[in-house]
Amino acid sequence: MSPHETVDSLQQRLVETADGATDLVFENVQARLRTFLLMTRGFVLGTGDMSEQALGWSTYNGDHMSMYNVNTSIPKTLVKFLVRHVAGRVAQSELRDVMLRVADTPISPELLPPDSQGRIRQSTEAALGAYELHDFFLYHFIRFGATREKIRYLAAHARFEASYTEDQIDAALEMFFKRFFANQFKRSCVPDGPKVGSVSLSPRGDWRMPSDADSGAF
Repeated sequence: MSPHETVDSLQQRLVETADGATDLVFENVQARLRTFLLMTRGFVLGTGDMSEQALGWSTYNGDHMSMYNVNTSIPKTLVKFLVRHVAGRVAQSELRDVMLRVADTPISPELLPPDSQGRIRQSTEAALGAYELHDFFLYHFIRFGATREKIRYLAAHARFEASYTEDQIDAALEMFFKRFFANQFKRSCVPDGPKVGSVSLSPRGDWRMPSDADSGAF
């Protein structure tokens, strides 16, 4: 079997994978192989954003790594806003339609291909909670040092794109603090990147934190 036939066979087997099937080892190996193949061919610009860094939503030494990370201080909600902003100002209708489809596509780790019907099977927000909540928590926690109680109060009175119950806010806030503290070890060795806004998680600039810090102490 040729290499191309092997890849095609693997791709088909992935498409046939049952919905809900999970294999964290396979997903991490795939992410590392992506990075390995890219780095053996050229200079890699990282695409991971600040929201992913905050939650550790990346594979260590996989998509977590690059030669330079251009989105390191841009939260995911701002990425989507900027895509829509530019789409509204481009003259070419085909390009505008593509950009709007990108902005409206559900956020996914893309470690499994769509099923045979073309449906996306992995939803990041279904696993973590809404990114507009996490970005809200991140801003008030890092920029102002707000406590859990204050962040919860502010979120309950804020206006978001979607409506959230108190239980949804509490669950997302607990997820945020749990993952934020547990994934400092990834942020301690990230590649360089520009600071764009008022908040950054770079260990060489704004954010210094021991990797064994305990979220229960906050």
